[in-house]
Amino acid sequence: MVKIIPSSGFYLISQPVTDDFYIQKCLTLAQKAKGHTSPNPMVGAVLVYKDRIIGEGWHHFYGADHAEVNCLKNVVDADKHLIPESTMYVNLEPCAHYGITPPCATRLVAERVKKVVIANTDPFEQVSGKGISILAEAGIEVETDISEKEGLWVNRRFFCFHSLHRPYIILKWAQTNDGFIAPADKSKFQITGKESQTLVHKWRTEEAAIMVGTATALNDNPQLTARLYEGKQPLRIVLDRNLKLPHTHHLFDEHAATWIINEQQELLEGNIHYLPMAFDNTLLPTLLQKLYEQKVLSIIIEGGAVLLNSFISAGLWDEARIFTGTTSLKDGIKAPQLNNKTEAFATAVGNDNLQVFVNKNSAYKYAAGMEL
Repeated sequence: MVKIIPSSGFYLISQPVTDDFYIQKCLTLAQKAKGHTSPNPMVGAVLVYKDRIIGEGWHHFYGADHAEVNCLKNVVDADKHLIPESTMYVNLEPCAHYGITPPCATRLVAERVKKVVIANTDPFEQVSGKGISILAEAGIEVETDISEKEGLWVNRRFFCFHSLHRPYIILKWAQTNDGFIAPADKSKFQITGKESQTLVHKWRTEEAAIMVGTATALNDNPQLTARLYEGKQPLRIVLDRNLKLPHTHHLFDEHAATWIINEQQELLEGNIHYLPMAFDNTLLPTLLQKLYEQKVLSIIIEGGAVLLNSFISAGLWDEARIFTGTTSLKDGIKAPQLNNKTEAFATAVGNDNLQVFVNKNSAYKYAAGMEL
């Protein structure tokens, strides 16, 4: 049972709760900034004194104060004397290096926090274990691996980027109820309803990049921007080996930074960047390496079938989001078939059905019961 104290606006827990309860609250706070912290992780922090939350905060956007600092700032003056007797809960190890902001670990030492409870150790090499060492050497009790799997899922993009040195890869497509993603003539065919379309635009604001193949770009003339949901625009990436795409297409409208992957030229025109790469079996690894170098933490692959299947065949996918509509085609381009998949969950979105799968070989597959 949670009771809100009117005078402070914070929470008094009427009976002792587990560390997992507070870490789950950290994860909820962290996700308030979804889509705004990249290439940093999403982090939330909660400060607790004798089962009373006296401060909370999260990392709002890249370059802003980190969660622990915002949490400490959130403590009202009347409670500041309690900080040295309080426990800081945070879903990721406090940072130990000077970046845009000072290290959070040294700030917690300066505030003389009594104990720090952490969900996950930071995989970033400039932090990994160093934040914990700073705290422990200062005499602060540290406990780790609380709700570790849930923490991995929430920051799966960040963990994948630093552990595998590539972006987190999300496959997305819509299919008819008889298993086709487009008519045989590749003409544009609306499969899903408005609710699903809005959700897809929300997803675009949460990921760093979005990609389509040549045929999809030619036939569908997609904008690949978030127009039905407010937020940042992802980096647009299109394969155009021989530069066949007409410049009248939306991908050249400069509404978002765009990479044209080709074999002909390297050129920068406004925010349209032509990047030469060999269109052979090195193409996907080369592209992913380039994205890693540019600190692109995640990418949605939106089609078409050839591009989606190339990622699947190479085993280069972490998550797949598949909409099944109520329409049928009876003939056309067949939807891709996933291998090594584990279903995370399924839900209705308007009249459509959404299934989310994770790669069973992925270290970040703990999706059951979790939000996207």
